[in-house]
Amino acid sequence: MKTPRSGRFLVIIATLVAGINLPAQESTPPFSSTEREQVYAASISKRAAAALEQVGLPDTTKSNKVHGLIVNQYRALRARDEAMDNMFKALSQDTPGVETNRAAVLAVLSRQLHRQFLDRLGAELTPEQVDLIKDRMTYNKVKVTFDAYCLILPNLTHDQKDRVLTFLREAREEAMDGGSADEKSAIFQKHKDQINAYLSQHGYDVAKATREWEAKQASATPANPEQKPAN
Repeated sequence: MKTPRSGRFLVIIATLVAGINLPAQESTPPFSSTEREQVYAASISKRAAAALEQVGLPDTTKSNKVHGLIVNQYRALRARDEAMDNMFKALSQDTPGVETNRAAVLAVLSRQLHRQFLDRLGAELTPEQVDLIKDRMTYNKVKVTFDAYCLILPNLTHDQKDRVLTFLREAREEAMDGGSADEKSAIFQKHKDQINAYLSQHGYDVAKATREWEAKQASATPANPEQKPAN
């Protein structure tokens, strides 16, 4: 029985591919410690510059000083985390389970760094400008989250809105000391859980209101005129 033409063609292609001697793929060398530091320095400098854009300081000398304060704070937070990692790694060898005390130690170390940072910012900026720095360091989560609550629960009273803002500002203070974006998000989620519990005590079902709002938005989305029905 003869092999069909299409089958013979596939055999030929397979034979040609098998006969090609591809060069061995070179592995990418890992970053050196110097290169990692350069990447990190550029990253935190960019974040500090973005925070200063919100403030808009006309004085270059003051702007550079505040930029340095923000960069130094990021470095201090990283040094804190590295010191804690090393400490608990050493302690856990002799005392298994000691790492469960991490949250308490983190709070103590963060408190001093937080206070010093705000004192130094306060010496250069107005309270309103300091708030702008705080917002930028926490990805503007106070405004974004507050606006979402007001949108989903339009009947919130003035006092209830003030309470929600208080919770979110407390979250911002704590999240400023977070060592990563995920850690900051987790801190805000913890405070959002407190907000939801507070609102539940006042007769609001936040989860239900969110589902209803999302369903309303989905139904209000106009159909794409370019989209054709499936055959």
